[in-house]
Amino acid sequence: MTATMDKKELTQNLKKYFGFDSFKGLQEQVICNLIEGHDTFVLMPTGGGKSLCYQLPALMMEGTAIVLSPLIALMKNQVDAVRQVSEDDGIAHYLNSSLSRQQVEEAKKDIQDGRTKLLYVAPESLTKEETKDFLRGIKISFYAIDEAHCISEWGHDFRPEYRRIRPLINEIGRAPIIALTATATNKVRRDIKKNLGILRATDYVSSFNRPNLYYAVRPKTKDIDKDIIRYILQNPHKSGIIYCLSRKKVEQLAEILQANNINARAYHAGMETAERNQTQDDFIMERLDVIVATIAFGMGIDKPDVRFVIHYDIPKSLEGYYQETGRAGRDGGEGACIAFYSPKDLDKLRKFMEGKPVSEQDIGNQLLAETRAYAETSVCRRKMLLHYFGEEYNQDNCHHCDNCARPHDSIEGSHDLVMVMETILAVKEKFKVDHIIDIVTGQETEEVISHCHEQLKSFNRGSSHDRPYWSALIRQAMLAGYIEKEVENYGLLRITKKGKAYLQEPSIFFFLPNNEFEDYEPEPEEEAGALDETLMKMLLKLRRQRAQELGIPPYVIFQENSLSAMASTYLVTIDELQNMPGVGAGKAARYGKEFCQLIAKYCEENEIERPLDLRIRTVASRSKNKISIIEKIDRKLMLDDIADSMMIDMDELLDEMEAIVSSGTKLDINYYLDEVMDEDYMLDIYDYFHDESQTDDLKTAMKELGPDYEERDIRLVRLKFMSEIGN
Repeated sequence: MTATMDKKELTQNLKKYFGFDSFKGLQEQVICNLIEGHDTFVLMPTGGGKSLCYQLPALMMEGTAIVLSPLIALMKNQVDAVRQVSEDDGIAHYLNSSLSRQQVEEAKKDIQDGRTKLLYVAPESLTKEETKDFLRGIKISFYAIDEAHCISEWGHDFRPEYRRIRPLINEIGRAPIIALTATATNKVRRDIKKNLGILRATDYVSSFNRPNLYYAVRPKTKDIDKDIIRYILQNPHKSGIIYCLSRKKVEQLAEILQANNINARAYHAGMETAERNQTQDDFIMERLDVIVATIAFGMGIDKPDVRFVIHYDIPKSLEGYYQETGRAGRDGGEGACIAFYSPKDLDKLRKFMEGKPVSEQDIGNQLLAETRAYAETSVCRRKMLLHYFGEEYNQDNCHHCDNCARPHDSIEGSHDLVMVMETILAVKEKFKVDHIIDIVTGQETEEVISHCHEQLKSFNRGSSHDRPYWSALIRQAMLAGYIEKEVENYGLLRITKKGKAYLQEPSIFFFLPNNEFEDYEPEPEEEAGALDETLMKMLLKLRRQRAQELGIPPYVIFQENSLSAMASTYLVTIDELQNMPGVGAGKAARYGKEFCQLIAKYCEENEIERPLDLRIRTVASRSKNKISIIEKIDRKLMLDDIADSMMIDMDELLDEMEAIVSSGTKLDINYYLDEVMDEDYMLDIYDYFHDESQTDDLKTAMKELGPDYEERDIRLVRLKFMSEIGN
């Protein structure tokens, strides 16, 4: 292909291979630049059509394009997509550890025969001498570095092996390089180009604005699972991704969603490759509505109609957040991006960094500070995101984020802004945000004292306001262009030319206070939490009647806290009942039918509409501890030995056993009681619970039985009684 390539021919090939009549955004310029043999850097948000920027030139140029890609699942997805544009499956291949020796040889033959135009390779594979020797023997049209942000330590998905790409390319053979990423700040862009040795590459940077995406941050409370379930049930049959930080939470949440009849499945790197691939394929083919995943899911996933992306945990960086939310609404349709935020999550993320090199921790903490600022701001979220990536958004209201939908009252802060900027200049522009706030709020920290900054005239002058006030003011002064943060220099604050002009002639400066997330408690919901006293009396009466029929104490059937939950939530099925506190599957099956029937009839007669919240099912705990305890008691191991083997004390073991029995599972501990307890002594306690007591309360039992009976012995016999009589 020559430098004087016909644009008409380019458009014809676009139509021939991909069925499009015209290019999108900067695609045509990128492709022409690459075909003409120039190094190219492409920053194009998710959904902008990055893949076509290297796929089309590869199909048109002589030789094979080497595409360096970070994930095996991504390679498979991309190869499958390219094969759809040709009748020859040999047009695209990948080489990675998932292939058998025979599959590798078949791929190499297609490449040598000139059939393969795109070869996807992991950077690790390039280090193998066998791979390098093979690639030296073929005509390489160009190298494409996909997800190029992985190169930079400042990128959200840094991978050390990516920084070795340039030396490996030099060993194999030079050819033009195209680096592509969906998210990169100015710092990351420079880092990528420097590391790849393409500082003179032509840059193509698309706008980061995705007008169809709605951004919102919600407080993360104990009801987060309910909030998510409610949202999904109110948006039925829409494709969505929920991101969690840990594999454990991914599995737990997927199970809870499934229990609530949501077509969801888990996805994380700890799963078998075949299972992960199947889950990904089912999501793309619409056999699955919701994926609950770690960030291992999503890179390069070609699904245009994802309608929501939910972050269960706030991400480690805004780059990561932007890329993950960018998987919503790639077809231009609606896309809701909802993040749940608690300041405690940032503390956890900081703990994850402990033990890492100091420089890495410093980078991580700077990225977390940006994330916190985004989460807590009451400024337009679109404006905040675009500013982070070096793009200005000049509209006052985007009409498509939670802050713009519910604007706050602004504060006039020109006097405080001048004080902050004068403080930054007084410390020679060599300190970060926290240090400046320490000075103006009068904090005598070690760093403030060591630099004699307590002697500055601004020291303690702003103590009438809290830290969030000053944080919001400084952040919005940055948005206004008065202050800037030197990302490459540890986040030091400096005053811009515009800021210095403002200091000469200060004017009105309005800013918005931050949203408050500290110690957030949800408003009580009367529908969900109010005890129906009439229903409670009916349930108590039914329990008393059943207890008399069976000749057992009423509390053995259901404890009062269980009845209170029933009278507050109007549950009407055994499935719902078994998730109530102190119930479980066994007890629900044994006693629940009449109680559910009573509640259903009561709701019908009184025209009570059960709120959506209350039908949300939880998943009963099936921890390894509980399973292990049941198995060991079945094998008649002594309880002391069980506690020792689990590295817990006897009281903790009894706590676990009580939870097991209260949920309806029977534990036979007679073998243990026979060894450690006198029979008459044991029968005295047993008879108390069977004949005398109207409650299973431990303190009441200790008071009634007297000082001759040990608390632990009472607990053990109560376990025997509840297990035999209640279950």
